[in-house]
Amino acid sequence: MSQSLSKLYVHLIFHVKNNECLIRQEDENELYAYIGGVIKLSKSIPININGTKDHLHVLCIMSKNISLADLLEDIKGNSSRWIKTKSTHYKNFAWQGGYSGYSVSQSKVEAVNRYIENQKEHHKHQTFKEEYLQFLNENGIEYIEEYLWT
Repeated sequence: MSQSLSKLYVHLIFHVKNNECLIRQEDENELYAYIGGVIKLSKSIPININGTKDHLHVLCIMSKNISLADLLEDIKGNSSRWIKTKSTHYKNFAWQGGYSGYSVSQSKVEAVNRYIENQKEHHKHQTFKEEYLQFLNENGIEYIEEYLWT
């Protein structure tokens, strides 16, 4: 083949470190737009970014020229530095070191997009911890629970 072609949909989840400096609702849209810009700079395509005060979900088409770890490093590192400039409220803001990333088939993109869009409603009925463990279990990911929340 003379061309390298791909269309890799990924669903990313990451959490605020130690629940210490939570994202204020009035800052969400600007944060999500900033993260969308970071994703675009990595030659990836943001589809949906949403979350709650303590965690985010991202659905995007990942560039064939970047690893998942590098994409998350770009998103988390840049957004953490940026949000600290917004207010003294965020002076100690940080994301947890870990993350999870899931491949999404073309046939499930709309369902994942709706799931991300409805995060606030969803979390009226399920905690982040419950949600995260459910994702890990449904995707057959082995983990040691004591290391998930540090």
